Amino acid sequence: MSVMRKALLGAALAAALTVGTGAGARAVGPGAEAEADLAHHGHVSLWGGRLGVWLVSENHGPSDVSQATVRLDFSEPMAGGQELPPACLWSSDRVVSCRTGELRAAGAAGELALDLRTAGRPDELTVDIRTAWRDGVADTNPRNDRHRVLVLATGDPYVF
Repeated sequence: MSVMRKALLGAALAAALTVGTGAGARAVGPGAEAEADLAHHGHVSLWGGRLGVWLVSENHGPSDVSQATVRLDFSEPMAGGQELPPACLWSSDRVVSCRTGELRAAGAAGELALDLRTAGRPDELTVDIRTAWRDGVADTNPRNDRHRVLVLATGDPYVF
């Protein structure tokens, strides 16, 4: 094979294995990192020293995610001794981490509902929601899986 043909073949293979240019470029084909677009949506309510969180995690694709973890970080401490759903655990008195379960491309996971007691009776607090782990799958659109919600103690649902 001539040097010119080898150079053209090498350029063609390189082009076939990279889609796009610059920061948006992504590898495709064998050995390429899988991509997904995780999103978390729901609402948070605060009333009389209680905090309710309702959350749905989705994967807009293109790849399935076998497991992910969503982290909820509260600006105020929660009361001790509270049980969480089996998929969740306390990281501190202000942080809860929950497994989402499998997130198939273009699908939704089950709803997560938390009913928590705050350590005091705050007039307001903030909740930071974000994906903490996604089983090695790249997320090129992280804006829809990170939220900061200011919640007033009115009992109203604050949607994210």
